[in-house]
Amino acid sequence: MNVIRKARVSDVVALHKLINEYADRGDMLHRSLNDLYENIRDYFVVELEGRVVGSCALHVSWEDLAEIKSLVVADEAQGSGLGRQLLDQCLNEANELGIPRVFALTYKPEFFEKLGFVRADKSGMPHKIWSECINCPKFPDCGEEAVVRDL
Repeated sequence: MNVIRKARVSDVVALHKLINEYADRGDMLHRSLNDLYENIRDYFVVELEGRVVGSCALHVSWEDLAEIKSLVVADEAQGSGLGRQLLDQCLNEANELGIPRVFALTYKPEFFEKLGFVRADKSGMPHKIWSECINCPKFPDCGEEAVVRDL
């Protein structure tokens, strides 16, 4: 049985390994241990038989905007709806916080489009979202696409 819950500090090493495994494949961007510890409150995890097999984070960018980050589900758990469930947890939290719009920067825009997101021009996004991009080795041509959803 799987459990979706807020991440704990004790999950960081497993999150780091899972996220960076997919980043090494080119499916997402790497996250440092430091970044994960500093932002652990943003993360939800899915735990299967006591093991973290997925994550998704909601990072508040401004009063009216939040970012979906680090959505990943381990290979052995894919196809079971866990990605959607993790995303739903973040969208519910955004609603509870009164945030009217969420976005993601992704290499997999089709997944998000199935869940009500639409593609957007990255250049039209607020400058605040570029704070991480500036420090990325792939900047400015990372290939990620912006998707947004009004809640």
